[in-house]
Amino acid sequence: MITSGVQSANIVRVGEGIKEETDLIAVEEPLAIRLEYGASTQRQLRDLSITMRTPGHDFELALGFLFTEGVIQSKDDIADIRYCQSAQKTSKAENVARVSLSPDISIDWQKLQRHFYTTSSCGVCGKTSIDAVQSVCPILSVSDLSVSQEVIHQAPAKLREAQLIFEYTGGLHAAGLFSQTGELLLWREDVGRHNALDKLIGAALSQPEISLASTLILLSGRVSFELVQKTLMAGVPLLAAVGAPSGLAIQLAQQYDLGLIGFVRDQRFNIYHGHQRVQLTQPTTLT
Repeated sequence: MITSGVQSANIVRVGEGIKEETDLIAVEEPLAIRLEYGASTQRQLRDLSITMRTPGHDFELALGFLFTEGVIQSKDDIADIRYCQSAQKTSKAENVARVSLSPDISIDWQKLQRHFYTTSSCGVCGKTSIDAVQSVCPILSVSDLSVSQEVIHQAPAKLREAQLIFEYTGGLHAAGLFSQTGELLLWREDVGRHNALDKLIGAALSQPEISLASTLILLSGRVSFELVQKTLMAGVPLLAAVGAPSGLAIQLAQQYDLGLIGFVRDQRFNIYHGHQRVQLTQPTTLT
């Protein structure tokens, strides 16, 4: 089954021979997030963000983005999300998500301190200051989450097996939400690492039966400062990744006591903070 996140392209494949073929590639299109807010008698409409994303789970992306950026505090702050049918004819209606906030939710635009323009490879570089990002990070609630070493080792294969679009294209990032016992609860894919995580968090917020304080997140790539920030906003106590964390990501994890693991592959991984979150089965000299 081919999804809306995939399109075909004519290529010339060079290998043992040279031949023309049709290949499948990941779609990348802009999504504008437009906010409707204010008292019921004085509603206003304002563009907030444009992000380059893979179409699919757009409303989860909008929800997750608004939550992890501190614009809203819960899913209940949103009255409705829909595609903006009044979008200009030069763009698809499906590329504009109109988010209607509850009338009692106020927006302090100056406090946001930046215009929300990101790309699939951008991240924290779009923010006016690191202090502005740190100011919205909550203190993690107390969690006794502790997972076995095997849960960490097995997680990448489980996430990879679930990646439908990656199976077609090989060109997407993924974020997976796992239970303490290693069950893959939710996963999302996108051309952008930040979008994949926002989609995942948005999906989790829509399922109140999931206690995020009892889960861990696995990312298919490296860990940037902003991905740590989004994980903290979601209240997830442990973040693991197939790739490496940045120095700033490690600092933020230490500051807010987030368990952080990198290079999860080939039956190995590095714990950068929070080794008490992992039940190590091998001899250790950790104190």
